[in-house]
Amino acid sequence: MTTHDIVDVQTTDCCIVGGGPAGAVLALLLARQGVSVMLLEAHKDFDRDFRGDTIHPSVMEIMAELGLSDRLLQLPHAKMRQIQVKTPQDTVTLADFSHLKTSYPYITMLPQVRFLEFITDEAQKHPNCQVVMGANVQELITEDGVIKGVRYRGGGGWHEVRAILTVGADGRHSKLRQLGNFTTIETSPPMDVLWFRLPRQPEEIEGGMGRFAAGHIVAMLDRGDQWQIAYVIPKGGYQKLRGEGLAALKTSVVEIVPELANRIDNLQDWSQVAFLSVESSLVERWYRPGLLLIGDAAHVMSPVGGVGINYAIQDAVVTANVLTKPLQNHHVELKDLVKVQMRRELPTRIIQAFQTLIQKRVFAPILTSNRSFQPPAWLRLPILRDLPARLIALGVFPVHVQI
Repeated sequence: MTTHDIVDVQTTDCCIVGGGPAGAVLALLLARQGVSVMLLEAHKDFDRDFRGDTIHPSVMEIMAELGLSDRLLQLPHAKMRQIQVKTPQDTVTLADFSHLKTSYPYITMLPQVRFLEFITDEAQKHPNCQVVMGANVQELITEDGVIKGVRYRGGGGWHEVRAILTVGADGRHSKLRQLGNFTTIETSPPMDVLWFRLPRQPEEIEGGMGRFAAGHIVAMLDRGDQWQIAYVIPKGGYQKLRGEGLAALKTSVVEIVPELANRIDNLQDWSQVAFLSVESSLVERWYRPGLLLIGDAAHVMSPVGGVGINYAIQDAVVTANVLTKPLQNHHVELKDLVKVQMRRELPTRIIQAFQTLIQKRVFAPILTSNRSFQPPAWLRLPILRDLPARLIALGVFPVHVQI
């Protein structure tokens, strides 16, 4: 272990690394139960381009159980009641949330920065919760094979946090997953995504829509006065697209979505375009003594269905349900961490299998051929028609706050 000049040493019951949806919600849930918690976020604020902004009914139900849903919905947001795709021939509804038995039969389109600010503000109302921004975790503290906390850089030097439990909630490029030498099972989805924004006009559809044409897929997500646009490309096709130039990208977008012709010139430089290499993976074992991974740190999700934020939050709820009492007793055993993975691994595997099916059976044929999109035959069967909506909106198994 490297020796550093440590500015200070702090102790807490639970040190959470990563201030995304999983980490923020877990900090709030534990703080409400009197558990001492420290949330470390590497960035100095929560504002990122092109984070997931979709809060599904499953999460809104959790917010309602915490008494926060009404205030959350007072923040500026949009509602997506259906997932529809427009083809040159027709408009097809892939998922209709209005039929679901929930108080929130829609996807809430809320900028993730606003959601995280809201949740962490709630968490910090509890004196036993501390949120540290600009805390760049670099090392795990290991003693006798047990993780005892972390060391991070920020705020004038090196700092040490000692904890009964350390939780890695630091996303798809998790530093804790790397430091803990966790083994992952990876799949390679047949696509990547370019993200950019264009102005949205007030009279245009609320929520969003997808556009499918031979060889092309575009998704448009409502961000108030802007469209957040996902331009889906075949895996490995980014360099070829860059070589063709920005003008070719703009022409292609307008061919698929003609109504954007009057604003496509707002896209003037490749710096306005973010490239997302679509990945999907699952850590074989989510825990080591004293350390637990949740959210994208434990299972990187494809953007299909926009479920990543919701599964991360469900991970946080199950983690709090299982570990609050052990943390209150200042003693977390390995079997407690095993319980978290046992409850969350199966639904994660099922939704990843569903995403893979959509990617291979729907997206890949569109991207790699000149065939137009043909809706799967099972969408016409009443018994199966609501399945995508239920899976996307509510998850595989319901998760409730039990503490």
